[in-house]
Amino acid sequence: MAASRNTWFSLALDTMRLGLEAQTVVNLRLMKFATFGPGAISEAERMISEKMEAAMQVQAQLLTSALSGSAHLAPARTVAHYRRRVRANVRRLAK
Repeated sequence: MAASRNTWFSLALDTMRLGLEAQTVVNLRLMKFATFGPGAISEAERMISEKMEAAMQVQAQLLTSALSGSAHLAPARTVAHYRRRVRANVRRLAK
């Protein structure tokens, strides 16, 4: 039972980290949009396409997990997927 709590606790921490990292991306994008520079429009377009692509990838990942009998791993895999994407955006936008 202790292992189950640790798994949920880890998932909760990862989800909290995702929220903090996502807030960083939101702030960086808002700063970019506020400058009205040439990159602002392309960033808005990229933001929308990234969200659609990430959602489709997660749906495929969830289906694969469910069909392979490892549906219990889907929440952690989903959070990990989004965290990788968000961290990549932080690195790209912070340059």
